[in-house]
Amino acid sequence: MSVFDVLQERGFIQQLTHEDEIRELLAKEKITFYIGFDPTADSLHVGHFLGMMVMAHMQQHGHRPICLIGGGTAMVGDPSGKTDMRKMMTRETINHNGDRFKLQMQRFIDFSDDKALMMNNADWLLELNYVEFLRDVGAHFSVNRMLTAECFKQRLEKGLSFLEFNYMLMQSYDFLELNRRVNCTMQMGGDDQWSNIIQGVDLIRRKDSKPAYGLTFTLLTTSDGRKMGKTEKGALWLDPEKTSPYEFYQYWRNIDDADVEKCLALLTFLPMDEVRRLGALQDKEINTAKQVLAFEITKIVHGVEEAEKAQQAAQALFGGTGALENAPTTTISAADASSKLIDLLATNAIFASKSEGRRLIAQGGLYLGDTKITDPDFTLSTNLFTNGSLLVRKGKKTYHRLVIE
Repeated sequence: MSVFDVLQERGFIQQLTHEDEIRELLAKEKITFYIGFDPTADSLHVGHFLGMMVMAHMQQHGHRPICLIGGGTAMVGDPSGKTDMRKMMTRETINHNGDRFKLQMQRFIDFSDDKALMMNNADWLLELNYVEFLRDVGAHFSVNRMLTAECFKQRLEKGLSFLEFNYMLMQSYDFLELNRRVNCTMQMGGDDQWSNIIQGVDLIRRKDSKPAYGLTFTLLTTSDGRKMGKTEKGALWLDPEKTSPYEFYQYWRNIDDADVEKCLALLTFLPMDEVRRLGALQDKEINTAKQVLAFEITKIVHGVEEAEKAQQAAQALFGGTGALENAPTTTISAADASSKLIDLLATNAIFASKSEGRRLIAQGGLYLGDTKITDPDFTLSTNLFTNGSLLVRKGKKTYHRLVIE
């Protein structure tokens, strides 16, 4: 089975520039391909993880990935899928974020012995002469055609800056540079990148009369079309300091039943026979599939040890078994153990704010152990702690442990 068949069976493939040629190419040759990642934050998130899984499947079949860090394109900002212009970042911030991306990518991709490349488009984009670039590259782009692209359509009503309008040219030029430098013949990306990808393919074929190909993979969305990977704290990050392995595990443990099989196929390496078996489970049995999903994804992102800790914490909190010390924990001082509960939880970011805490208490959703808290001015006392530990529950599924140091 070629990697094309694998990607197709698992539900990755959305659009292709030359389907028959790509199918044959991936079956008969070992190619160099790339996916771009603009470092707009200091961590990859679960949307990037989908792209990393595509790269991993490709590499397992002998193809060479290029992880292209967008040190140059991030200074402009991709308008694709955005209703407003991105916040402008300094070069220092972009470089810092790019370094963080590199560290995380090494968990998923083998960069040893030239099996994969890590490159940065700042190396060529930031040195360009603007007039020469317009003459050399801009002449091959039709403004009329660009304005029909999906990535621009939704922005035209609210306003599209000329800065962002250049993004498509820059991304296309990236593909041309990679083709010339390391014989990169295919660009991959999320389906929101289709317009940018086909322009890059077209640029190589026009400029150098060489074959080039594009393939987009599905975006990570729920069965009803909502973007997946959003939590009450924001994005679902791959950095354990931003989203703990336990929170990461619990996100997948709690997804909708309708999304389980899709996520097993896209975000784990489980054989498809097992994916289909787990995805077919019904009613309470689907929870077994969710536990497998949560463990497998957490294992890939954070390692087996952290996945086992997260699983044990979940079993301790929801099943009465397992190790409670692996649950999310905040250490407080003895003095804090006698402070107002709502102040303590807001200060330690267990609540986003005091007002959120008051709302939760008013709705009957805050518990200490099994005791519902009804007074927003409730004050803690050390005798509430058992062996120096107290369990806080928000709603039905969110637990946090307070421990006196």
